Amino acid sequence: MRKPRGFDSELKALADKAKALKERRVRQLGELVTATGADALDADILAGALLHAATVKDAATKEGWRKAGAAFFLGKGGKPAGGSSGQQSGALPLDGGASSA
Repeated sequence: MRKPRGFDSELKALADKAKALKERRVRQLGELVTATGADALDADILAGALLHAATVKDAATKEGWRKAGAAFFLGKGGKPAGGSSGQQSGALPLDGGASSA
């Protein structure tokens, strides 16, 4: 006779994994803010800039931002806080920040 599947335990494991992924994403966003030096901005300014970035429809503007971000992650552009270039401890994504949850 087959052992019955533990759906409850599988659902709990998936929920735990989703929570861990969300926590990791939040931590990485915080690391990104710090690495770019944006942590020196007031929270209102940073929130306003992010809201603006989220609503911009101009493809050329977004492409410029994408290129600047890619250069930052490759250590070729921008001035990260703390003076080190590139990724810190491999925690920040190289794919423009997109994560699959």
